[in-house]
Amino acid sequence: MDRLSPTQRRRCMQHNKSKNTSIEVRLGRAMWHRGLRYRKCAKDVLGHPDFCFKGKKVAVFCDGEFWHGRHWETAKLRIKSRRDYWIPKIERNQQRDKEITEALERAGWTVLRFWESDIRKHLDDCVGRVEAALNGVRVARGYQQEENWREWLAAEDDIEYE
Repeated sequence: MDRLSPTQRRRCMQHNKSKNTSIEVRLGRAMWHRGLRYRKCAKDVLGHPDFCFKGKKVAVFCDGEFWHGRHWETAKLRIKSRRDYWIPKIERNQQRDKEITEALERAGWTVLRFWESDIRKHLDDCVGRVEAALNGVRVARGYQQEENWREWLAAEDDIEYE
């Protein structure tokens, strides 16, 4: 049962941002301080990536853990109200993310997706991966699904991460 009235819930949901979220601002500032110049929410690129480097064909997405379904099999068990709405919605978000990633990669783009908690906890590593992609270093795919991503990334690219 929802503790808020429908009017209150509507107002809360209207205030959820889709652009310039705290994690986007944080990653954007860190990239800017490292001298990386980007376009934000490029409307002419499929999927409207949060950060876009058109010349290098690198698209960066910052995915919120609730909205994009991190650890989905356990997370969906925690949804108590309106399960018939939220579960299909988040699963569709995941499917759309996959479709956009595959379409951009087919078009020759490098797609980087970072989870919200990874940006908060490992900001320098995320910016380092963007820099590596911009410098033409092959960036490991499937980053979101890997739990031990540092070890996996180091093994993939023969780079040591601390």
